[in-house]
Amino acid sequence: MSVQDELKKAVNPAAWKKANQRMVAKMLSEYMYEDMLHPVELDCKDGIAQYELTIHEHKKYRYLAKPRLFDSFDTIAESIECCQDGKWSKDVSAIVFLLDIQPIIPMSSDTTGHLIKELHHTLLADVHLLSKKALRADELTDTDYAWIEGEMTGHPWIVYNKGRIGFSYDDYLAYAPERQECVQLSWIAVHRELATFHAVDHENYEQVIAKELDEVTIRQFQRVLKDEGLNAADYYMMPVHQWQWTHMIIQHFPEDLALRRIVYLGEGLDQYIPQQSIRTFTNISNKDKHHIKLPMSILNTLVYRGLPSERTVIAPRITANIKGIADQDSFLSDVCRVILPGENASINVDHPYYSKLPGAPYQYLEMLGVIFRESIYTYLEEGESPVTLAALTYEDHEGEPYIKQLIEKSGLSAKEWMAKFFHVVMPPLLHFMYQYGTVFSPHGQNTILVLKNHQPHRLAIKDFVDDVNISDQPLPELASLEEDLKEVLRSEPPEGLVQFIFTGLFICNLRYVSNVLDNHNLLDETTLWRLLAEEIQQYQKQFPQLKDRFELFDLFQPKLTKLCLNRNRMIDYGYGDGDDRPHASEHGKVTNALAHVLSSVGEK
Repeated sequence: MSVQDELKKAVNPAAWKKANQRMVAKMLSEYMYEDMLHPVELDCKDGIAQYELTIHEHKKYRYLAKPRLFDSFDTIAESIECCQDGKWSKDVSAIVFLLDIQPIIPMSSDTTGHLIKELHHTLLADVHLLSKKALRADELTDTDYAWIEGEMTGHPWIVYNKGRIGFSYDDYLAYAPERQECVQLSWIAVHRELATFHAVDHENYEQVIAKELDEVTIRQFQRVLKDEGLNAADYYMMPVHQWQWTHMIIQHFPEDLALRRIVYLGEGLDQYIPQQSIRTFTNISNKDKHHIKLPMSILNTLVYRGLPSERTVIAPRITANIKGIADQDSFLSDVCRVILPGENASINVDHPYYSKLPGAPYQYLEMLGVIFRESIYTYLEEGESPVTLAALTYEDHEGEPYIKQLIEKSGLSAKEWMAKFFHVVMPPLLHFMYQYGTVFSPHGQNTILVLKNHQPHRLAIKDFVDDVNISDQPLPELASLEEDLKEVLRSEPPEGLVQFIFTGLFICNLRYVSNVLDNHNLLDETTLWRLLAEEIQQYQKQFPQLKDRFELFDLFQPKLTKLCLNRNRMIDYGYGDGDDRPHASEHGKVTNALAHVLSSVGEK
């Protein structure tokens, strides 16, 4: 299908209206949660409140939303209406709404202009999703992990979740995960004076490349170098995304291309499909081969999707540390049987000039590198199937939830299924934090639920290079960690460490799972959060010797700092080109649902 045909098929009045209606609903929910909008509550009946947001004397919005625990809101998209000069209409525009609220929030014109661009990109992707022949929820239960990834609709919390600044429309059609287009990765050779290779102890460069490329392709690539009068032994061969090659590497490394320090080799034979993160690829020609993580210098959600040099270099050492913890701890290895796909090897290339510039924009320090991550498929046992936690929020075009189909096919009640879910997911995350002062960022993309007979069975956790963090407290378990690793890993105070689970898992994923279950009368939110609280308590009863750690890393404190993702872009950080990646904004406090559900039954 031609580009014009794709455009005409997807961008039509009905899809545009629906996408905008859903987007405005999300904006209302999340901007209320992040304390950027403060509508007036007009009425509340049967758990549904009516709100009115006044823009000025001639314009206002009215809508229904369900107040939720964690000070959250679930706006009913179909209820939104706008009154302009006394006339009410259900036709709403996300861009007009953004302009309406700009002075209320407030946002600078510079930020608002860039945000309009991101919202347009996101809406364009959303209408494509609406026109896509998506899988039904029941079909998804029997779909392979790699293809489920392409059915997802984007970050549930961040409004501008498919902004992908840097992509043209052609690029969107070719590379967006929801397009589910297979790609062949390009390969380049980088002189060893520029590049560094790093691996866990049992791997070396030759072994890694031999796993990724067949002998014929390796010889073919070596011949390219020989024909240039170059010695293949002086180079590292590495994959690069074609978009990154044509948009960033050629333009930013022309001297190295001219001097043959970087040489284009050609395409590999294997077919890959992008995961939700866009820059990580699953090999579908051979599922046992590495998942490949590559930098793509597009701005999506909060950051440019590059590979930070300092973390790329130490990725294998982080892997060795994390796996070493699990290997010597029988609870993690034998009881939980947690899966930790290692980032076993990496190649990093520092830019010869940007890397020497103090305060250089971080996007220019993350342009060229690769991480070779173990495939999740190599860990699976008979009857096991993986799915990211993000999939548990998925509803198909008919509004049928994927999680509902899993529950029905599992033979369990919704309450039994979620209790089992928490028993699988929470103990390994808690044990790493309480016993070892180490946390992951267990959001929907990083955390993989391994199912068996459609029931939660095991947990897998990925993405160590970006999202492993440690306590800043003098814990004996961290005493042996090398100083250079401590310098790169983020060291967090106690609440900061707790936030990775509290916000990363509870706020960023489970509150949306809760909405789905509650809205479809599968499980009310109070019961869900009580099940979670009880699982944490059960872990704590199992390890009474860690009592001091439970108090230090307190998941039951009544209120925690509210971390905000949309506010970061819209108010605090904007679209500046700083020397460090922006982090979530801190604003006010959020009421902890775990403390609430326990206090409501007199347990805390």
